[in-house]
Amino acid sequence: MSKLDVVGIQHPLSEPAIAKLEKLESFSSIASTNTYLMSQPSPAAGRYRVAIADHQTSGRGRHFRRWISAPGSGLCLSFSYTFMSRTTQLEGLTLAIGVGVLGALQHLEVDGVSLKWPNDVVALDGKLGGSLTEVQSGQSEHATVVTGIGLNVDIPQRIDFDVESDWAHRAVDLKSVGPNLPGRELLAGTLVDHLFLAFKRFEESGLQGFMSEWRANDWLLGREITVDMPDKQITGTAVGVAEDGSLLIDTNNGQARVISGSIVMAGPKKQGT
Repeated sequence: MSKLDVVGIQHPLSEPAIAKLEKLESFSSIASTNTYLMSQPSPAAGRYRVAIADHQTSGRGRHFRRWISAPGSGLCLSFSYTFMSRTTQLEGLTLAIGVGVLGALQHLEVDGVSLKWPNDVVALDGKLGGSLTEVQSGQSEHATVVTGIGLNVDIPQRIDFDVESDWAHRAVDLKSVGPNLPGRELLAGTLVDHLFLAFKRFEESGLQGFMSEWRANDWLLGREITVDMPDKQITGTAVGVAEDGSLLIDTNNGQARVISGSIVMAGPKKQGT
């Protein structure tokens, strides 16, 4: 294991991102980058902190699930941002972050990537990565949010990938997606830059500023899916995302709106969608 070079990570950052960077730390191994940043002081308003690791020993996904990756196989990055003003509607932030990650990959000429509601990055119909967003401080005038990004870069052929990927037939990595695998520092720096821009954009325009990009890259659209919710399961056809970020599903009993849940099954996309 080896930690990424901090200077190399900062090289792709735009001037606005460099100006607002409060602290960037790189680790060869850490329990969880999200847990680490959640325990650190919040950045000043309008500023951000970053923790990056080559390997996590206790990485976390949604609903307290584990995020498993072998040493050197992926990129584990957490980003802590404090909003300039009190932002009350954070529900759609996870979708906005997904658009930011997609923009970073497109900037690196990684093609064929889509977004799966609410927090997954998809390529070749498999899970390329995902995010976990947590509120560190939401009671004061300035809300602080920590979001963790996990991306598979070059995973071993045999890896037990945990139930976090139940909806996907397999995990995929960047090495499989395209011939030109970006350097790890370039990948990390580009992600940091686009995450900073996504947070600033969300602060200015909310989820509405991201909806057209999300809908254009909606992997679930037109697929027969099953969603696991705390009190029930819903099966139907995914028909898009509402303005508030909730998932819309056409079922035999009409249209359902899912605010929170896990996709446990996703079929092939129907023709014409």
